[in-house]
Amino acid sequence: MSVLRVEDAAGVRTLTLDRPEALNALDRELKEVLLAAIRGAARDAHVRAVVLTGAGRAFCAGQDLREREGSPASLAEELQERYIPLVLALRRLEKPIIAAVNGVAAGAGLSLALACDLRVMAEGATLVAAFGRIGLVPDSGMSWFLPRLVGPARAAEMLMLSDPIDAARAERIGLADRVVPAGAAVTEAQALAARLADGAPLAQALTRRALAYAQEHDLEATLEFETQLQDVAGRSADHAEGLRAFVEKRPPRFTGE
Repeated sequence: MSVLRVEDAAGVRTLTLDRPEALNALDRELKEVLLAAIRGAARDAHVRAVVLTGAGRAFCAGQDLREREGSPASLAEELQERYIPLVLALRRLEKPIIAAVNGVAAGAGLSLALACDLRVMAEGATLVAAFGRIGLVPDSGMSWFLPRLVGPARAAEMLMLSDPIDAARAERIGLADRVVPAGAAVTEAQALAARLADGAPLAQALTRRALAYAQEHDLEATLEFETQLQDVAGRSADHAEGLRAFVEKRPPRFTGE
């Protein structure tokens, strides 16, 4: 039985972590299958947006701690071999990706949600840094994502106290983009992903690059990088189609070319 469900509809690929009995905790098999699925979505031209969610009552509880008991592998090895490639694959995916946080997202599970472009949270869902509760430090990119989303002081509070953040507060401080009734997170995320799937694929990929670049460079360098990307987008068939559609007062039909 697979630990990951993959479903396609209208250009949207939904990846569902499917270990509900373990709150979708990340064991070795799930990490490897999820990495392959993300890379597969990157290669598939029919996929224009991705939704990441979890089965049952959790998004993802983080590392499966039962797997760590008696494991000869160091935490550094596990991070280097599985978590780092997974986080980088999410960030390098040149397609919009939305986390549908249907329940708790804890530890590395929270890191996966933060690595997505947008987060739709269900009422009753919670975010928990969790690492400090078991004597560990944040990993899987959490110390990089959190300060950029909520600022250094709130990030320090979340990481050092490990208090749960409910959906209402998550939306207030910028961790959740939308909060919806319980049971509606996946449907809302898929509807949002469908809107993104109708957009211009090349422009969205370049926008993702621009946002990533801007986080690491000053204004002058970012202005130059934007200019380079705009030159690429401006020469695309999608831009020409967008102009035609505007003049003809009809919805554009983007192809990604």
